[in-house]
This record gives sequence, C-alpha cells and structure tokens, in this order.
Amino acid sequence: MIILKLIQSIFNTLHSEGTPGQVAAGLALGAFLGLTPLASLHNVLIFALICFFNVSWGGAMLGWAIFTPLGFILDPMFDAIGHQLLFAPSLTGLWTTLYNAPVMPLTNFNNTVVLGSFVFATIFFLPFFFFFRWGVDRYRETAGAWLKETKFYHVITATKLINVYKLFFR
Repeated sequence: MIILKLIQSIFNTLHSEGTPGQVAAGLALGAFLGLTPLASLHNVLIFALICFFNVSWGGAMLGWAIFTPLGFILDPMFDAIGHQLLFAPSLTGLWTTLYNAPVMPLTNFNNTVVLGSFVFATIFFLPFFFFFRWGVDRYRETAGAWLKETKFYHVITATKLINVYKLFFR
C-alpha cells in the first residue's frame, strides 16, 4: 500500500498544475531535508521555506521520501566531510566563535554528520534544482502525455478515487 501511495504521489506531482520550476524547487528542498539529519535548526528553516514560498508541497515530500534513505547510505561520507571541516586547525576559531553564539549550538554543527551533510546538501542544491527542472520538463514533453493515455495511469488515478470513497463511506 505504501508503494502505491508513493507512485500516486509521483504522478500527482509530475502532472500537477505547478510549473517545472515549482516542482523542481520542491524536490530540491525535499532532497535537502532528506540528506540532512532531521533534528537540526537548518531543517526548521528549510521546512519554513517550503511552506512560505510557492513550491510544490508534493515535490518537497517526494524529495524528502526519496533522499532520506540516500542520506543514511551517505552518512559515512558526510562524517568524513564534517570531520575534515570540524577538525581543520584553520577553522578552530570559527567553530569556537559560532558555538559560543546564542543560537548556533542549536544547529548541531558540532556533529560531524550534521555538518558534512549540510555542506553537501548546500553544494548540491542548485545542481539538484536544475537537474529536476530539466527532468520535469522532459517528462512533461515526452512521457507525460503518453502515460496519461495508458491503462496503468487510469488505474493509479482511479485508486485515488477509491481512497476518497473509503474515507467517507467506510
């Protein structure tokens, strides 16, 4: 049932009325949430951006769902990146100053995985955005129109009607 919901979410997001830029921004912000550990101050800010700006909510949740397992897989790499940054002798003063600032300890940047994943997600945010925008454009131009005519698409969208029916008449 969870796989069916994920497939429905993918189709709803790709066939939504949102522009490719809105869908791509949602996917990229969701990827940021998925790649970084959830209990950090920067994720509160990312979530606020998703709510505040006109980005695809479905795209953000889809990006979060897809990139969360990838974030766990890449944790050793994030740890290595964070370790290099956190223990660099030239950055010791910066980390000390930031950690003594009033709000900065809430960011958990003293954790190597949090710091490494934040730096990675920040660096790859724009490439993800442009890749997702290109992908949504290509999908809507080619496969999207064809897929709307297939029986598979009609079954998936009919399943949504069944879910609504069950919600009210169960």
